[in-house]
Amino acid sequence: MIPRSKILIIAGSDSSGGAGIQADIKTVTALGGYAMTAVTAITAQNTTGVSSVVSTQPKEVEKQILFTCKDIKPDAIKIGMLNSSAIIFSVIKALKKVKNKKIVLDPVMVAKGGFKLINDKAIRTLREKLIARTQLITPNIPEAEVLTKIKINNVEDMIYAANILLKLGVKNILIKGGHRNSKIMSDVFLNNQELRIFKNKKIKTKNTHGTGCTLSSAIATFLGCGKTLNKSCELGIKYVNQSIRSNLNYGKGQGPINHLSSIKIKRNYK
Repeated sequence: MIPRSKILIIAGSDSSGGAGIQADIKTVTALGGYAMTAVTAITAQNTTGVSSVVSTQPKEVEKQILFTCKDIKPDAIKIGMLNSSAIIFSVIKALKKVKNKKIVLDPVMVAKGGFKLINDKAIRTLREKLIARTQLITPNIPEAEVLTKIKINNVEDMIYAANILLKLGVKNILIKGGHRNSKIMSDVFLNNQELRIFKNKKIKTKNTHGTGCTLSSAIATFLGCGKTLNKSCELGIKYVNQSIRSNLNYGKGQGPINHLSSIKIKRNYK
């Protein structure tokens, strides 16, 4: 199979393979894309939590982006963990030169186990300098609360938060509703012309490590293939739910999802 889109991933590494750049690569590949990377940080983590984070030098992050894109032009870009203001500024500087408008930002702030992955100064820089440069941001509820400084309890609050983000210059927002204690999971998509709520039955499992990384990479992959943003969100959510449903149950904590859920092995490989 020939890859249908080329995706540049700018994110941190997850040594356990369930989230971060490892999950991004698996997602892009499983959905028929070609993944390139710029590693922003190295983490030591597993399904029980994060042990440590070591940042990449900001200049090296910029070099990875520019040198890669000079050779292979991406069809879309996915941005994940950016844990310092210096790295955010280096990414912005590089993106100005790359000139790709199909940018999906997953504003990663806290790992599943509660480990803080980004400092307060970096959060301010992300909110004031980066989010308006992207085509779509995909915060979960805790991340949306940090960005908007409001408490989110229901779908109406999610819509209100998304409107606040619009006023900050964000073009499109998809607030993920997985943190709500509800049998139906609602993801809110909003821009200046449209409001859409994606509703799905919540799957009972503790194994959801890497869902945010996976969703944003899936959306970027479909976007890079030429799908509309709305359709890319719909297909990305479908892929994540399908991957959660496998319930792999790897590790002693919050296990990963099944990124291979979209692949069927041909008979000659059995």
